[in-house]
Amino acid sequence: MTETSPRALMPDSLLMGREEVAGQIGMMWEIVKTPLIVPLLRLAVYICLAMALMLFVERVYMGVIIVLVKLFWKKPEDRYKWKPYEEDLESGSAAYPSVLVQVYKISIGAACGLSWPADRLVIQVLDDSTDPTIKQMVEEECQRWAARGVNVVYQIRETRGGYKAGALKEGLKRRYVKHCEFVAIFDADFRPEPDFLKRAIPFFRNNPDLALVQARWRFVNADECLMTRMQEMSLDYHFKVEQEVGSATHAFFGFNGTAGVWRIAAINEAGGWKDRTTVEDMDLAVRASLHGWKFVYLGHLQVKSELPSTFKAFRFQQHRWSCGPANLFRKMVMEIARNKKVKFWKKLYVIYSFFFVRKIIAHMVTFFFYCVVLPLTILIPEVEVPIWGTIYIPSIITILNSVGTPRSLHLLFYWILFENVMALHRTKATFIGLLEAGRANEWVVTEKLGDALKNRPNSKTAIKRPRFKIGDRIHVLELCFAVFLFICGCYDLLYGKHYYYIYLFLQTITFTITGFGYIGTIVP
Repeated sequence: MTETSPRALMPDSLLMGREEVAGQIGMMWEIVKTPLIVPLLRLAVYICLAMALMLFVERVYMGVIIVLVKLFWKKPEDRYKWKPYEEDLESGSAAYPSVLVQVYKISIGAACGLSWPADRLVIQVLDDSTDPTIKQMVEEECQRWAARGVNVVYQIRETRGGYKAGALKEGLKRRYVKHCEFVAIFDADFRPEPDFLKRAIPFFRNNPDLALVQARWRFVNADECLMTRMQEMSLDYHFKVEQEVGSATHAFFGFNGTAGVWRIAAINEAGGWKDRTTVEDMDLAVRASLHGWKFVYLGHLQVKSELPSTFKAFRFQQHRWSCGPANLFRKMVMEIARNKKVKFWKKLYVIYSFFFVRKIIAHMVTFFFYCVVLPLTILIPEVEVPIWGTIYIPSIITILNSVGTPRSLHLLFYWILFENVMALHRTKATFIGLLEAGRANEWVVTEKLGDALKNRPNSKTAIKRPRFKIGDRIHVLELCFAVFLFICGCYDLLYGKHYYYIYLFLQTITFTITGFGYIGTIVP
């Protein structure tokens, strides 16, 4: 007895109907593809290649300048005639300028331990927390240091208007701040060494046009997990190359919001702290530079800090760091272009290099080219991408980006894959900032693992494991891109000729791991 296939049992009319529908869809696709899809995709390739070349030129420029700086530039101490402050037997500490130190939470102990004349130092603890337990802990910490003779003031706000910018602005309005000439700022997880002020403040001494001394961040938890290692690679390039080049050439770079010392007169002249974007630090830096103030970056002056080790916290941080600069660019590009107090080349550097290439193009080309356009060219083979755009240019850019962290060179390939995943969120945040839509002004405090562990109440209920919520771990957007890249990879494996499937399958795995939340430290 022979078996009859299901297809053979179907009526001829139904089979013919399905074949006709399939044929019509195929015909419509061919009709649309040639005059519309292929030209649009080819245009997208050209745009992505142009953006890649812009990023390539920027990276090569930065690489050349940083080599010249290391070989031929004078050290900051020589350029700015650094001279230490010393107490005089007759006048005592009168030669020292008065310094305000604004800190948060666990930075209190490190700030109170700074080596500076006690009568010339004010520790201002800013707190707008809504948690009464944390408020009590911070207040008790301040009382302990005050009992030791430290001039520490606990400054509390009842509202969180303006978030960090609002807190900093409110802190500078206090009467006891009027006699202070400089303000040092440290976020909650930043712990400066005792000699920080003695190494930073003297740069202002012979440079009345110097507004900011920025120190470098040193990450104490870089080895906590693979995600923190990836962050270290990206941030090391920012500090070792971008900040150094900006400081040495145009005396301009974006203030990092912490681990820096400002001249209070420069803050006031620039218009003070503003909360119109989520990057109040960058906003102040740009406005101060437009008034002619200069900045210096000190790579050898390092402050201990902590990286976010949970993926949720990292995503919120990257949204703010990508959306804020794009939104600030939208608000200030014409103001920068029309400014007459700074030279043309500095304005060009700020608009093109600092904002356009690094804050906008870098995110978009990484996501659109390698996660959207290149995979689509596999499905539409009529569109070719030159090998220099897919292999040579990206390889050089990646190598130049990785020079800041030599110890992690063996992680370079996975770092590329992870950066492509994060480029999805950075690009989305960049568009939100440029269009000033939706979450443009969203502010979520980046919780660090140290904060989470230190702030937990010491009780039995605190160690109970909460119920698992699938929504906390599943990221639909990443999983959708994993499916898309997997389909493109399979098609390339079966019909392609470029061997892109190797990259596509590895990128699929990275999107999938991220999509299911198996990255970073999992905190119950």
